[in-house]
Amino acid sequence: MRRRVAALCMFLVLGIAGCDTPNELPPAPKAGSQPEAQTISEGDVLKIAFPGSPNLDTTQQVRRDGRISLTIVGEVVVTGMTPANLEKHLVGLYSSQLVSKEVNVTVVSSSFSVFVTGAVIRPGKIQPDHPITALEAVMEAGGFISDKADMKAVVVVRQENGGTKNYTLNLKEILDGKSGASFYLKPFDIVYVPDKFSWF
Repeated sequence: MRRRVAALCMFLVLGIAGCDTPNELPPAPKAGSQPEAQTISEGDVLKIAFPGSPNLDTTQQVRRDGRISLTIVGEVVVTGMTPANLEKHLVGLYSSQLVSKEVNVTVVSSSFSVFVTGAVIRPGKIQPDHPITALEAVMEAGGFISDKADMKAVVVVRQENGGTKNYTLNLKEILDGKSGASFYLKPFDIVYVPDKFSWF
């Protein structure tokens, strides 16, 4: 009984913290594009391709100062940008050098931390090396505790604009093949899988 009460309290706290827009989900990423949730961080490995000038192509890791070093333009701060933002930025920097005004940025590998808690087999910190969805994070944590987890009300707690925002996900719909929407996680997101509640 105490565990049920504790779980209920935790769920209510999470719900109150994000009660402003608990079901407002970010747009799903377009097919073949980088996930919208993904921004470039220190330690990420980037592949930068210049279709019109392949001699400028490079693959390198983002340094701790958030920079990479590129031919001609030198040091460029890339942390906090999405791949699409960086592509536009590089087109501007290389505008006088490029025949084809096109640059392709791909995150080859990425390392960040997210946290999974609640009714999962192995709650704790996960450090994926690639963009990861909320469902994938739960699977990395051993999966749902089948007789306890409420897969219809999974909460992602995210720090945004100086505050906390919650997103409520129905992961059962995805598992049942009824929804193709994927919710990509950001660094330090918390995925909370609540218990099913039974009063008997």
